[in-house]
Amino acid sequence: MFKSTSTIVVHNHFRSSTLLNFRKNYPLLFGGRLFMSSRIISVVARRLLSSSSSLKNKNNKNISNNKVPTDWGYKKINKYKPLFVEKIMAELDPKIASQLEPFRQSVKEQGDLVRQLKSENAPELDVKKAVAELKNRKRLLEEKTLELAPPDAGFERTKMEDLIKRRFFFDNSFAIYGGITGQFDFGPMGCSVKNNMIDLWRKHFVLQEQMLEVDCTVLTPEPVLKASGHVERFADLMVKDLVTGECFRLDHLIKAHLEKLSSNPKTSEEIRQECQTIVTKLDGFNKDQMNEILKKFKIKSPLTGNDLTEAIEFNLMFSTMIGPSGQVKGFLRPETAQGIFVNFKRLLEFNQRRLPFAAAQVGNAFRNEISPRSGLIRVREFTLAEIEHFVDPSNKSHPKYDTIADLQLNLYTACNQMDGKSSELIRIGDAVDRKIIANETLAYFIGRIYLFMVKIGIDQRKLRFRQHMDNEMAHYATDCWDAECLTSYGWVECVGCADRSCFDLLQHTKATNVKLVAEKDLPEPKMINVVEIVPNKGLMGKHFKSNAQKVIQRLNVLNENEIKQIEEELNAKNEFILDLDKENQVTITKEMITIKRYEKKIHVEEFTPGVIEPSFGIGRIMHTLFEHNFRIRQDDEQRTYFALPAIVCPIKCSLLPLSNHQSLKSYVTEISKQLSSADISFKFDDTGSIGKRYARTDEISIPFAITIDFDSLNDKMVTLRERDSTEQIRLPIADVVNIVKELSMNIRQWDDVRNQYGIFDPTQSSSEPPPQ
Repeated sequence: MFKSTSTIVVHNHFRSSTLLNFRKNYPLLFGGRLFMSSRIISVVARRLLSSSSSLKNKNNKNISNNKVPTDWGYKKINKYKPLFVEKIMAELDPKIASQLEPFRQSVKEQGDLVRQLKSENAPELDVKKAVAELKNRKRLLEEKTLELAPPDAGFERTKMEDLIKRRFFFDNSFAIYGGITGQFDFGPMGCSVKNNMIDLWRKHFVLQEQMLEVDCTVLTPEPVLKASGHVERFADLMVKDLVTGECFRLDHLIKAHLEKLSSNPKTSEEIRQECQTIVTKLDGFNKDQMNEILKKFKIKSPLTGNDLTEAIEFNLMFSTMIGPSGQVKGFLRPETAQGIFVNFKRLLEFNQRRLPFAAAQVGNAFRNEISPRSGLIRVREFTLAEIEHFVDPSNKSHPKYDTIADLQLNLYTACNQMDGKSSELIRIGDAVDRKIIANETLAYFIGRIYLFMVKIGIDQRKLRFRQHMDNEMAHYATDCWDAECLTSYGWVECVGCADRSCFDLLQHTKATNVKLVAEKDLPEPKMINVVEIVPNKGLMGKHFKSNAQKVIQRLNVLNENEIKQIEEELNAKNEFILDLDKENQVTITKEMITIKRYEKKIHVEEFTPGVIEPSFGIGRIMHTLFEHNFRIRQDDEQRTYFALPAIVCPIKCSLLPLSNHQSLKSYVTEISKQLSSADISFKFDDTGSIGKRYARTDEISIPFAITIDFDSLNDKMVTLRERDSTEQIRLPIADVVNIVKELSMNIRQWDDVRNQYGIFDPTQSSSEPPPQ
C-alpha cells in the first residue's frame, strides 16, 4: 500500500540540517507529494545520501549552487509506476493480479535459486549466470507492470494542495499566527462544497429513508460518556521521546518503522513477512503486544533516534467544566451518536412506538489527536454525519434490501485479510447468503453508502469495503465494515458501518435506571411468570430522603436473576447492597421491599433494540473527493482544476461577457436575474481575456460557463461551455438557465445536451462590437 507521506520516513533518512537544502532542490520528494511508497523514498534517500559529499562543492558553496535538474522528480515518475501497479491496482483488480502472477512467480523461483547457490558456495560463474537471469526476469516483470500502469500513477499532491490553498478551499486555522496543527478553516469554495455534500447526504439518507434528524449539544456531561465507555476506553497509545518529550502515536510509529524495515533490500524474507503480518493486525493489538513490538524491533524516536517510553494511554477527549462553579465536569463530544441514544425514548414516541426507525445527526465532534496530520484526514475538530438505525435484534431483514442486492462491491473480508489475499468483487446478495455480511439491514446500508459515495464523485475503482477482523471489533459488535478510499496517503477509512447490537441503550439504561426499550405485538397472548420488587415508598422516603426516587428507579429495572440474588441475600443477612451507579451504593433492609411472584397475561413483549450505525467523516470524504477529481490540462501543466460532479460544485456556472461593452450589459442583467430566480449559484467575471477567465472558473470547479458575445445581440443566443471537455454549444438565451439547472441537478447529462444543440466552434463568434 502506498504512503506518500511521510514525514517520519523522510526524517529517518535526513538530518534537519540537510533536509532544508534537499527540499529546495527536490520539492516533490521531500514535500511528501509524489504518490510514492516509503520504499521508493528510502531508495531515493539512500542514493542522495550516498552522494552527500557533494552537498558542498570545493568552494564550500551550498548545494543550491550545484547543477541539479529542477524537474528531477517528474522524470522519475515512470520508475514508480510498477510499484503502483503491484501494490495498488493488483489489489483492486483481480485480472491485473492474475496477469502479474506468472511474472512474480518466475522472479521468486529465480531468487530462491540464487539464494540456494550462494548458501551452497556454488562456483562464482554459476552464481553470476543465475543473477543475470534474475535481473532479466525482473526486467520482464517491470515492463509488464509499466504496460498496465494508468497515466495518473504519478499523482502530484503538491499541485493539488497549492490549488486548494491558493483558491482558499481550506487552510490552516489562525495561519497569520503560525497555524494550529489539526485545525482548518474552510473558505468560500470549501464551505460550499461541504454544504452541498451534506445537503446531498440529507436527501440520500434522511429524506429517502424517512429518518428523524436531531441536533444535540456538543457539551456532554461526564456521566453520559462514562456510561458509553468513552471515559475509560476512548484512548490511543502513545510514546514519548525520553530526552525531548516529543509524543508519537504508537500504532502510526510502528507501522512506519515496519514498512521502512520491510522495504529494505537487506531485510530477510522471514522478517519482511512478519512485518507485513503485524501491520495487517496492528489495529487489534493491545498495550502489552505493542510494547513487545517496540522492544523486539528496537524502535527509536524517528526525529532524534532517542529511546522511547513504554506505551502510555492518552484519552482523546477534550475535557472542560460546565458552569462557573467547576463542579460539573464535561467533555466536548467525541461523536454525535450519544445524543441520539439518550433521546431514544422521545424519538420512539414521535415514531408512534414503531420499529424499525432511524435517527440522524450532522455536527462537529472533537478528538485531541496525538499527531494530527495528512490534511483533513486526521484533525482535532471535524464534522460527522451519523445515523442510528434501531431494529428488532431478532429480525434484521430490510424491506428495501432487494434494491441493492445486485450491487457488485469491492469487499475486503476478514478472511482475505488473515490469509494475505486481496479484496474481491462480490455481489451484496451473495455476501449476505454466504454470511460474509451479517444481516440484510447492515448490507442495505453498505449498499446505500456505496451509491452515495459514487454519486458525489468518489472513484468507484478506488473504493472498497473492509471488514473488521475479530481482534478489531468491540466485544459487543456483531459485524463492522469500513468504506475505505484509496488516496495518496494509502487506504483511508471514510465511512464506518457497524452492527453495534444493543450495547449503547443497555449501558444508558443501567446508568440512569430508565428503560430504553421498545415493544412488539405477540402472535398470540401468553402467560408469563413475573418476579418484581415492590418498594415501601414511605419507609424509603424517610430513610433515603432525596435519593429515594433514584433507589426506586434502580429497583424497577432489575431483571429476574438479579432479584433472585437479592432474595437470597435478604434471607441470609436481612439486607443487601444496591449499586445506584459506579460510585454510589445504598443498603436496603428486608422491611423496605416486598418480592412478589405472579402470573401475567401479556399481548406485547419488551426488548432492547439493536443498532446499525453508519458514520460518515465529512472531512475525509472531502479530501478523497478532491484527490479523485484533481486534473491537469494536457496542453498546459500549469492549468489545474477539480472535475467535481456538478451536483456538489461550489458554484454551478459562470457568467462571462466577452467584453465590457455597454451593448452587452442588458443581457448580463437579464441572465443574472434568471439565474438568481432559479436558485442557481453563479459567478460574474469580466476581467481579462476569455481564456484566463475560463481558467479561473475551472480552478474553483465551476462546471459550466455562459459566454455572451456580440453575436448575441442579433441571434439572441449564448455559448455554454463544459469544464471537463471544454466543449461548447450555442443555444437560445431563453433555454440556457433551464439547461444549466438540469445539468447541475444531474437530471440531464452533457452528452445529451451536446447532441441536442451540437458542438459550437467559438472562433466563429464575433469579438467586435457592432458599429455605432
